Amino acid sequence: MPQFSNVTAVLFDLDGTLVDSAPDLGAAADQLRVARGLPPLPLAQYRPMAGAGARGMLSVAFGMGSDDPQYEALREEFFVAYEQRLTRSTLAFGGVAELLAAIVARGLKWGVVTNKAARFTEPLTRAMPLFSGAGAIISGDTTPFAKPHPEPLFEAARRLSVAPAECMYVGDDERDIVAGLAAGMVTVAARYGYLGKKADTAFWGAHAHIDAPLQLLDHLPAG
Repeated sequence: MPQFSNVTAVLFDLDGTLVDSAPDLGAAADQLRVARGLPPLPLAQYRPMAGAGARGMLSVAFGMGSDDPQYEALREEFFVAYEQRLTRSTLAFGGVAELLAAIVARGLKWGVVTNKAARFTEPLTRAMPLFSGAGAIISGDTTPFAKPHPEPLFEAARRLSVAPAECMYVGDDERDIVAGLAAGMVTVAARYGYLGKKADTAFWGAHAHIDAPLQLLDHLPAG
């Protein structure tokens, strides 16, 4: 199991990596279904697509793509419904709090880089004490680019005052690994996350893979 001794900061994706937001995302989409007289769907149908945000949730709820004429209006309705329940059922994955505490204890910095818009990221992370120790929280609209572009990762490194080459990026989506590699960072695929349909992390090119949050400690300097 590789240990990356040069790492001084760990960056994480948010949804599907640090927190399980699928229950709130799915419930917001299901609210739209029920309002239109459609039967509710089980969370299990929404969960694999939670990492794709509104696009993923509306594709499950209505079989709708972003090219549908009604998509923009329905997306905003979904956003409002989601805003009203951001942290009602959203929790950190088991082991995440312990992982972050261990990272800090080892003298490493940490932060978040997500494609979630600041409209949602900021109130969610303010509401969860878990994020009080984050040195940087970068949303999908913090920079002119979102992942898989590396710029959000570069911005996080700048805010942490570390070189990108000294950062590790952990995520549950292929775009996380693409962005991390483009930024010259060590990349770790979180296989416990949402992953999406037909995802095979073996082909992502990540430097390492983990099946539970605390396994990340095996890849970090001992401090």
